[in-house]
Amino acid sequence: MPETESGGRQAEEFNAAERSLGELVSEASGNISRLVRLELELAKLELARDARQVAKGSAMLIAAAVLGHMVLILGSVTIGLALWSLGLAVWLSFLIVTVFYLLMAGLLAFIGTRSFKRLQGLPMTSSTMSTTAAVLRREHPAEI
Repeated sequence: MPETESGGRQAEEFNAAERSLGELVSEASGNISRLVRLELELAKLELARDARQVAKGSAMLIAAAVLGHMVLILGSVTIGLALWSLGLAVWLSFLIVTVFYLLMAGLLAFIGTRSFKRLQGLPMTSSTMSTTAAVLRREHPAEI
């Protein structure tokens, strides 16, 4: 068969009356196999492209997190020095900043713990999976 520019094959003209049923089935299964292989190759190429984009995006987010952390540290030092310039002792100024961050961490931990306790699992998926399994076992879903 002649190949097209994209690597696929051009359609052949044939007379079905000249071929046996076995030949036609064999050709059809070969075409299905080739189609599946090409679909898998396409999926691999798309996955590789997406993986590269995820890697680039992750690197940018990591760099932003490092810079954000540096800003947080420098901002904390600035606030501590500002409190010191208002007349507080140096140790007290930085203790106030530290206690503020400790309270914020505690609040965020509390909110995070509460949100984990609210998780329900996968109720819809469990229901549909058990129904599908029942149908495959030739049971009626109402019996479950």
